[in-house]
Amino acid sequence: MSWVPKVVALDIDGTLLKWVEGAGSTHEEVSPAVYDAVRRAREAGAHVVLASGRSPHGMTGVADLLDLHPGEPTDGSRADDQLWVVASNGAVVFRYPPLEVVHEELFDAGPAVKAVLERHPNALVAVEERGVGYRVTSHFPEGELSGDMIVTELDELVAGPVSRVIIRDPEATADEFVALAEELGLHGTNYIVGWTAWLDIAPIGVSKASGLERVCAELGCTAADVLAIGDGRNDIEMLEWAGRGVAMGQAIQLVRDVADDVTADVYEDGAAQEISRWFPER
Repeated sequence: MSWVPKVVALDIDGTLLKWVEGAGSTHEEVSPAVYDAVRRAREAGAHVVLASGRSPHGMTGVADLLDLHPGEPTDGSRADDQLWVVASNGAVVFRYPPLEVVHEELFDAGPAVKAVLERHPNALVAVEERGVGYRVTSHFPEGELSGDMIVTELDELVAGPVSRVIIRDPEATADEFVALAEELGLHGTNYIVGWTAWLDIAPIGVSKASGLERVCAELGCTAADVLAIGDGRNDIEMLEWAGRGVAMGQAIQLVRDVADDVTADVYEDGAAQEISRWFPER
């Protein structure tokens, strides 16, 4: 118990924000318990890092809800205490405010997308359009993507290098996509299956863990200094990598199995309970 995290890495959806029942979105509000726990960690000197599958512009609002930033510098310089953020499942690392991309991983997603669509020809495809929203082959269900959706032909969508591709089939199940990801195993890409028939495609080796490792190098910390909390398949590498990885109570067994511990679920403010273990109320 003498260990105290220097970095607190937090997933957003299902960890900080509660799911909307029956929908693929979360309530854009932070509970008082979570807000206070994060504040105590910051006041104690810990670096709080948001780590999500969301695109950058879908994460700044959550940082604002948590009051994680010191305010944008008025002289145009970079503040030493600007927030570090790991977005797009590790493909993008940025600082905020203002939103300044520090690192971005790009790859050719064409072959992987083609392989998936051969099995699921009616699936929806999205590529991030930074600062605007997403370019999509067709509109995703409401609430599943942040920002605008710009309908674009598939060939144009994957014509150049991208940081991440989302493939979503509202008519399929998560189990079907898990099996699909295992069958395909295309060289040079990494697959993450979400809460439903939702597939994130990224370069091999890119994950929330790789993004956090880059942040820790900047902060002079190591994985051993990190407390990470998450609930999804895209949190597995992060929970395995961190000095202490904690799964949310509603996480599937696969995620719970790799974690060092399991806290209460998101509806019981499990993230606040875990953070408070290291940064208690006084």
